[in-house]
Amino acid sequence: MSFQSHPGGFVGAQYNGLNYPVQTVEYLVVAGGGGGSNSAGGGAGGLLQATGYSITLGSSITVTIGGGGSGAPSSVSTYQAGSSGANSVFGSITSTGGGGAGGGTSGNGSNGGSGGGGAQGTSGGSGTSGQGYAGAGGPNSSNYGGGGGGGSGSVGISGTTIYGGSGGTGTTSSISGSPVQYAGGGGGGGGGGGGSPIPIGLGSAGAGNGGSTSSGANALANTGSGGGGGGYNYSGSLYFGGGAGGSGIVVIRYPAYLKQATSTTGSPTTYIAGPWRVYIFYASGTITF
Repeated sequence: MSFQSHPGGFVGAQYNGLNYPVQTVEYLVVAGGGGGSNSAGGGAGGLLQATGYSITLGSSITVTIGGGGSGAPSSVSTYQAGSSGANSVFGSITSTGGGGAGGGTSGNGSNGGSGGGGAQGTSGGSGTSGQGYAGAGGPNSSNYGGGGGGGSGSVGISGTTIYGGSGGTGTTSSISGSPVQYAGGGGGGGGGGGGSPIPIGLGSAGAGNGGSTSSGANALANTGSGGGGGGYNYSGSLYFGGGAGGSGIVVIRYPAYLKQATSTTGSPTTYIAGPWRVYIFYASGTITF
């Protein structure tokens, strides 16, 4: 009988019709991103990834995909805040939803997986250790742009005269078989109705751009990135709306020679990528081995 080493360190019979049970899996769990305000960018959803999650055969594992937070509506009176994203869950692993962007001179960004950016004269929210970084605020001076939301890879950047601050960078993971960027912070909106916001965050991470004389952009679905902040037009006294945060995602993989899951719900996508069997959940469900 011949032997060979397989991914994950298992040494066993070289196929010979055998099909071994799953003992551990690698996971990526990204929560929903926060929504942008009429000034600042939303924080990215918390991102957790690791190997060695233990499987109990025959027990159903719950998978919850957190929704992205909603962006603030356009307003003619005052800054309004974006809402925070929702948590994503894989069994005992929980990633925290991204913080919503702050609105108003007393409205700081919300805390979350990564913190939401703060509007002019306020502070950004805090991130969760090991999941993401803090959002940035904006100086207490007229015509200043809003702060960028925190990302899973770095803090957001503060707004400056006219320009909105960049969102924090995302994180690249190849767990799906190819490199994908997740959980970037939303960009802050421009102030004073002039100029353009600095390009936000890491566009390939799916974060929303901030607006100058427009609403902030929505983040891409299933990236966990933050929504962009809307701009402010002084001549029209209009606070443009913020973009929505992106929904979260859960990805797991393990060596392809091991048994498939015995059942799933939520219609996950599954395929073989090189030596790995991959399951991607875009919606909530369960998986049993």
